[in-house]
Amino acid sequence: MPGAGWIFQLTPPTCHYQSSTGRGEQGGWGVRSGALVRRRQLARTLRELRVHAGLTIEAAAPRLDVSPSKLSRIENAHQGVDVHMVRSMLDLFDVGGERWTEILELTREASAKGWWRAYGLDDKCYVPLEAEAGTVRDFTVTYVPGLLQTSDYARAMFDASLRSRSKETLEREIRVRMIRQERLTSTTDLLRLAAIIDEPVLRRPVGGPTVMRAQLQHLVEAAALDSVELQVLPTGTGAHPAMGGAFTVLSFEGLGEPDMAYVEHPMGSVHIEKDEDVTRATLVFDHLRSVAHNPAESVALIERVAAQT
Repeated sequence: MPGAGWIFQLTPPTCHYQSSTGRGEQGGWGVRSGALVRRRQLARTLRELRVHAGLTIEAAAPRLDVSPSKLSRIENAHQGVDVHMVRSMLDLFDVGGERWTEILELTREASAKGWWRAYGLDDKCYVPLEAEAGTVRDFTVTYVPGLLQTSDYARAMFDASLRSRSKETLEREIRVRMIRQERLTSTTDLLRLAAIIDEPVLRRPVGGPTVMRAQLQHLVEAAALDSVELQVLPTGTGAHPAMGGAFTVLSFEGLGEPDMAYVEHPMGSVHIEKDEDVTRATLVFDHLRSVAHNPAESVALIERVAAQT
């Protein structure tokens, strides 16, 4: 159950959509194209520099001509900060040399808008986090992971939800899901995926037999990618430590950020950051790996189910 290290959001389990004039038909992403994780890095760095300088928030805020509450929001990544403000902070904290240059560059990166903004999404959801992750470990119990869905399967999933969508919004959400998948074959920003799918997922005819057969074939093809490790948890496994539901663990290699877990449910989502909780999620995933079919066995099972669908 959510504890002190859990951030609970009673929000729809998809990203918030904002009105947007940009259609983003060209789509795409750059190297670690998101800014949310970098904003967190910048916030933590600025907080550490203030503390190292021997200043409290109450002492530093008036010298930066901001309120203590605003400075606190900046240091907790709840509010953005521009280069001019960061320069003032570095002066106050007596930071110079290469460190000065590095932090200003991080500030510019943290201010960059992710590709999803062209599709009307905000930064308060899963997509910006995945955009900066290097590895995703995903366990699903009711549906194929989003990174492995076909567009028709995704459409059927969205159609089955109780959320009212315009045709334009539906197409936009499907397009976002397809763009996310591009990183699995990227030569500049590769995303590695370890996915474990509960066996009943393979037999649930989402979208009907034709859509499901195509989805199963897509899983077989995706499993052949060097970036994808796909396993099926057989029904015969019986009781296991993840029977409570699906979860995802994100790793941010090269960014100096700790792993994060994510749980999505019909009423919202939970971001889990507390070390002991994320460690527990990782151990559960590793256990599922050990009892699931190996990749070759999993592909063989998927092929058999596809032939019967």
